[in-house]
Amino acid sequence: MTVLIATSTLDFDPTEVAVPWQTLTAAGHQVHFATDSGKTGAADARMLDGNGLGLLKPLLIAQQPARAAYGAMLQDAAFQAPMSYGDIRVDDFDALVLPGGHAKGVKPFLESVVLQRMIAAFFAAGKPVAAVCHGVVAACRAQDPKTGRSVLHGRKTTALLHRQERLAYRLTRRKLGDYYLTYPVCVQDEVTATLASLDDFIEGPTPVLRDSMAHLGRGFTVRDGNYLSARWPGDVYRFSSELLDMLKENTA
Repeated sequence: MTVLIATSTLDFDPTEVAVPWQTLTAAGHQVHFATDSGKTGAADARMLDGNGLGLLKPLLIAQQPARAAYGAMLQDAAFQAPMSYGDIRVDDFDALVLPGGHAKGVKPFLESVVLQRMIAAFFAAGKPVAAVCHGVVAACRAQDPKTGRSVLHGRKTTALLHRQERLAYRLTRRKLGDYYLTYPVCVQDEVTATLASLDDFIEGPTPVLRDSMAHLGRGFTVRDGNYLSARWPGDVYRFSSELLDMLKENTA
């Protein structure tokens, strides 16, 4: 199957892009990319080198397997030649992945009206859409043209938790300012405001340990039909595995 990963040109989270890419390609799926500029993207460098994170570096940067996946992805021809959002043809793809990232360079991804129309079209077509962390913000901002409501209205979802975002901000603001606050309104608050019910936002267990292929149970996802969501890089291996299951169902 053919899967599109839409990212920002700058500052996307390396784990949330590279691990799904690695998982999908290893399973034989074709993965293509789209960025706001149509130019090759680059992950948030701080998530790769830990610059400025001090003693928190081991906890906050991308883990070594994800960094290795990112290094491999950089050599991928499709990654090096992304399309722009305006060139996306929904009929060309079987599924859409919306990763996140919190540094300010992700704003063109989160604020693109063109991408939001594409996201709504994927939902309307009933194709799998998988969003993680700030990628859920991109989804919740997409409006169903028939109702004018968010495509997530009436669906259950998760996303980066308010307490996760505020804790990272409090721990780093002295050195990094608002690096961990993409907007004054936290992800969970914005997403919840677009849902049909407060109960449709599922926080899941307290996120502590990151998952891995050997420890998928550490991750947490919420699935509602052909829509899959997760909270942070610590959920991304389970997120990627469940996306594979969704694709298998759509070929059955």
